[in-house]
Amino acid sequence: MEFSTNLFWDADASQFDYEKHAEQIIPRVFMRGKLNDILEVLRYYGKNKVRDVLLQTRYLDKVTLSFVANYFKIEIEEFRCYKLSQSIPQHWPY
Repeated sequence: MEFSTNLFWDADASQFDYEKHAEQIIPRVFMRGKLNDILEVLRYYGKNKVRDVLLQTRYLDKVTLSFVANYFKIEIEEFRCYKLSQSIPQHWPY
């Protein structure tokens, strides 16, 4: 797969095992990647695998969570990261 050069600045992307590291690659691409990167991940893994990984991800920022929930037509409450964020109360939500 070809990603934007700044997406995996901390690792050598040529050494990735895309099947073994899918749980790390998919959330990072959705949170920090460009549209072309997201489309590349969807082409490689398929919509079902991407959806399943994102549902079980421990952290997604609010913008990415809203985008993914809308794209896959899933309620935000079904995402693991949302459930975890609700169980850890914050002083101010901004």
